[in-house]
Amino acid sequence: MQALGLEGRYQLIPIPPMPEGETALREQLDRLRRGELDGLNVTIPHKQAVIPWVDELTPVAKEVNAVNTLIRSKGRLVGDNTDVPGFLADLRLCGVDGEAGAACLVLGAGGAARAVAYALAHLGWQVTVAARNTEAAQPFTRWQCRVVALTREAIQPVLPCCRLIVNATPVGMHPYPQGSPWPVDLAFPQGAFVYDLVYNPQNTRLVRQAGEAGLAANSGIGMLVEQGALSFERWLGQVPSRQAMRQAIFRAQET
Repeated sequence: MQALGLEGRYQLIPIPPMPEGETALREQLDRLRRGELDGLNVTIPHKQAVIPWVDELTPVAKEVNAVNTLIRSKGRLVGDNTDVPGFLADLRLCGVDGEAGAACLVLGAGGAARAVAYALAHLGWQVTVAARNTEAAQPFTRWQCRVVALTREAIQPVLPCCRLIVNATPVGMHPYPQGSPWPVDLAFPQGAFVYDLVYNPQNTRLVRQAGEAGLAANSGIGMLVEQGALSFERWLGQVPSRQAMRQAIFRAQET
């Protein structure tokens, strides 16, 4: 906003998980509906919990069944998902371009994993989703994704042809940066690209593990910027500076 000469602020509004956080979450939705806010982002664990209280879903948010962006339009609340195009935009910037039928592995079954699996499946990737709770991951099969347990034994047979690994779990995120979703003693597939959606810290343990194995790897800062920029455009109708956004992230992580 500063880079565009706009007045305003973007702030964190902590909301407890459901059901404890229901009143607080609905209060913020009412503020947006009344015009007291220009927009809202929604992050874990509310990307699905918020759906019953919006008036409309964009086609992508409806398909993914996860909302990360809320927009007010003519007094109605519209739930959108900019994680899908944001992830794909940054993946292209990383130089990852899968041929039809290329195999990839997505770790996790939450809202971010839904966005990633949907995006990759609709580009023609052969997607395997590894989740601790395989029952929670069953909706992914509607996009022809294979579901396996997030264990060494279940993942290993998938790896020989795997060209992309995406961590869509919060494991490794601040304040527990020493965590890694990758099973212990499991070798990475040669030549795969590792993309960790976690962006704080920048250099996650998974990214370090991939680098030590000789693989190219990236944190989720690029996706954070891209999905945020798309949300900004939907709220204010202006294109923000991605460079300014990246610099703001780096400054915040240094403090």
